[in-house]
Amino acid sequence: MDKRLNEYRSEGSKPRFGLQTFRSFKNPVYRLYFGGMLGQMISMNMQMLARSLLIYRLTGSAAILGAMSFANAIPMIALSLFGGVIADRVQKKYVLLIGQSASALISLSVAISLATGYLSVGHAGSWWVLVVASLAQGTVMGLMMPSRQAIVPEIVKDEEELMNAISLSSMGMNTLRLFAPALTGVLIDTIGFEAVYYVTTGSYVMAVVFISFLPLTSTITLSGGGAIDDIKEGLRYLRKEINIMLILGFSLVMVVLSMPYMLLMPVFAEDVLKVGATGMGVLMSVSGGGAMAGSLVLASLPNRKRGLMLMASGVLMGSALAAFSFSSIWPLSLTLVVFVGLGQSGQMTLGNTLIQYYVDDQYRGRVMSIFFMQFGLTSFGAFVAGLLAEKVGIQIAVGSFGLTLVALSILAIIFLPRIRNLD
Repeated sequence: MDKRLNEYRSEGSKPRFGLQTFRSFKNPVYRLYFGGMLGQMISMNMQMLARSLLIYRLTGSAAILGAMSFANAIPMIALSLFGGVIADRVQKKYVLLIGQSASALISLSVAISLATGYLSVGHAGSWWVLVVASLAQGTVMGLMMPSRQAIVPEIVKDEEELMNAISLSSMGMNTLRLFAPALTGVLIDTIGFEAVYYVTTGSYVMAVVFISFLPLTSTITLSGGGAIDDIKEGLRYLRKEINIMLILGFSLVMVVLSMPYMLLMPVFAEDVLKVGATGMGVLMSVSGGGAMAGSLVLASLPNRKRGLMLMASGVLMGSALAAFSFSSIWPLSLTLVVFVGLGQSGQMTLGNTLIQYYVDDQYRGRVMSIFFMQFGLTSFGAFVAGLLAEKVGIQIAVGSFGLTLVALSILAIIFLPRIRNLD
């Protein structure tokens, strides 16, 4: 283990008082991790807007938009468990370096397709390039993201600091959601889609630079002969851990019902609110502002009532999402999307923290791979919502998802005391 990590862990063992919202930034290794995470998340936020808006302009179909999201989800779901085994077997730094480098190459290939004119609104059949890129990016994410999640407890000082570290990571991601989508919309309207992909390529390269300076963290050597045996062992462990199973299940429901609106945002921007690429960027940025505020609050809170706060996040997010879906008034939509972002922040930070807090170290990567699968299933939710939107309209489709989330969250508060009472 690197000297910098040991030095940080040995200092300041005395109790500290006060909120200390940014205390994880005192850790130099966490700062490197944070920089690499920002580079990746800049690219992901910009690509989410650009890719979805481009394919909607190419096809004009909410169903195809959902299908592209589903293409991104298939490898994420199929390979995430193997990514968890990799996280428990291999130095996570190396996994992150390879994954970020591959992501940069995928982004660069799309940029070149746009710059040469092959991928353009004038060539409607060229949208297959985006589907292939989505498949490739989903493969990288499925194999890499469990390592990115599981490395955090190896960096921070102790389990009690996990919530702060994860909250600050969430704050960084949500800060980018505040600025990156708006910048993306402006770049699309003023220069073109290719400018976005060149910027995202550079951001992935920045992530590679930061991660290259990370020290090596601990590696757990698994028993058994192969990846399948390791996956089975992880699933057997999970079946015995009821609290973790319940957190995973509730987080999955929250994500599948709430996140599709982001992937289907082009339909709201183009057809409901009629605000174009710049307006879509503003919507996603405002949502990021709400999520950033939620992350700062969570980073400041003690480790109390986290299970109840997770469930309350579902009620808040579902209510705001349902109201947003049926709004066609620009100022009202901007206000409501703030609360959607606030609820999303609570769901992501609290679900991640509770799982990492209660999981045994030797199974961390494999359990986090299952937690990460929810993002792949988000795209499945977007696919279903897209098909439903073709039949009943986008507002009813997404609005019904939000109302379902409210109902299930209230039922969980009443009938799942095991989660409700978790600190």
